[in-house]
Amino acid sequence: MEENRTYWRTWAALMGLLGLTVAVTGLAITEHSAFLNLLIASVKAVLVLLFFMHLRREGKFVKFMLLVTLAAFAGIIILTFSDVWFRG
Repeated sequence: MEENRTYWRTWAALMGLLGLTVAVTGLAITEHSAFLNLLIASVKAVLVLLFFMHLRREGKFVKFMLLVTLAAFAGIIILTFSDVWFRG
């Protein structure tokens, strides 16, 4: 029963973050809207990974591989944004 409550709370948090994403997109924050949306998407991804994909209960190797993947993804995002920032 407690696990169902956790799923519902996680779902509610995801719906709240979805509303926040729509709100940020609707605002005319042109400079920081992409960064804010990526930040919100990252929080949503962490919630899905931890609660719906049960990574909280996985071993250290799987968690380490997840960190390696996230580090590579963060590096790609940083390189992409730095290229765009230096061109502008």
